[in-house]
Amino acid sequence: MTYNIFSNIAPAMPKPAKGTEVCKLLLSQASRDMREPLIPMAIPALAAHLTDVEFMYSDNNYYELCGQMGHLIGPSGVGKAQLTHLIEAIMRPFRRHDDGEYQKLVEWQRQVKTRGANKEKPERPAVSFWFPPADITNPAFIQNAMAMEAQGGRTQYLNLPEVEMADRICGGHRQVSQTIRNIYDRQRAGALRATADGVTGNPLLRVNITFSSTPEAARAFYRKDLTNGFFGRIPFAYKPLGERVGRIPRQGTYDEEFLSRLDAYLMRLQACKGRFVVKPMNKQADLLAEEMARLSDLADDDMLFELSHRSIFAAWKKAAVLWILNDQTWTRSIADYMAWFCYYDLFSKVRVFGDMFKHTDATADDAQKSGPKNMLDSLSASFSEQQLEALRTSMGKSLSGTRHQLQVWKNRGFITYSAQTGLYTKTEEYLK
Repeated sequence: MTYNIFSNIAPAMPKPAKGTEVCKLLLSQASRDMREPLIPMAIPALAAHLTDVEFMYSDNNYYELCGQMGHLIGPSGVGKAQLTHLIEAIMRPFRRHDDGEYQKLVEWQRQVKTRGANKEKPERPAVSFWFPPADITNPAFIQNAMAMEAQGGRTQYLNLPEVEMADRICGGHRQVSQTIRNIYDRQRAGALRATADGVTGNPLLRVNITFSSTPEAARAFYRKDLTNGFFGRIPFAYKPLGERVGRIPRQGTYDEEFLSRLDAYLMRLQACKGRFVVKPMNKQADLLAEEMARLSDLADDDMLFELSHRSIFAAWKKAAVLWILNDQTWTRSIADYMAWFCYYDLFSKVRVFGDMFKHTDATADDAQKSGPKNMLDSLSASFSEQQLEALRTSMGKSLSGTRHQLQVWKNRGFITYSAQTGLYTKTEEYLK
């Protein structure tokens, strides 16, 4: 396996190389300590520039690249605001479009106010906002989705500096789970909704969305949703506080040179149309599926295995965006980033929510104490069945699963058994 998600240290991001030069550009103005979480969080914004693009996944179905999400988690003061600075640079074309749409509404409101009470009022202009404000209400969000669909299926993008803002967009916290699932799966809103001017509709939700929050806010937000499919659909990027350093992080400026180079990449996204099959990308997804099964066997954790399915899919979508940005060419570096996206998401989930996977009423003080662990790493180089039983008992796992777990580890090539000593020994391949 490429990375150890059970460590306290985040999986190290690959260095940008041939095919991922865009990552080097995107990180060039960020402070060094915030570079790791910014790339997976920036890709949903980049993907919002795509229209009429589909890719075939390993399951032989075609998928659009909308529905991409991300949640940046870090303590207060860690530098999460740097994401907004990068997002604003990426979304400048959307801002220009929205400024024009806003002026249409201002002019319409002016005409309405100047007409007398007995005069016919002008109809509200058909407007759509590609980058709506973070405080958009649920009726306005549905109305905007209807307008985006009428324009040929454009994707709207939202960046929420506080995750609780999702409640307002979705019409309350109880509706967040269903709305996010509809966004991820590119489904319709789910019911006819009344908008501000009385129009009803059930639009297809083509939305990319990113959130930011502290670990405590994230744990409270997802506390009751860890097992309903909503939680697994959100890729996470966790940035711990780190060591105390008497130095203010240095950030660059998104100057004209940066924006000019960025615009060249955005044009590739805007120009890309059609259906694509990228066989090396699907091969990487298949390899990750096998690695995730091995990883889950080491922890003997079914929930980790279930979460990995969507982590792979989210990483695959991100890799598709990098493929487009690299002039529709696959490279080893894109494969490395695809693997890292998957592992970084799972690391973040385990690090922030691991203790809640089976105990959803855990408090923030219990975080990171009893989440999934690589059980084989917790054992010595040679160990007995009784030692594994004791480990499983300490982790709240059943004794009846001990022999099955040993058999799985043997089949995976992780361990060998000596009938002479009655001990299991880690293989050299595993130790590598």
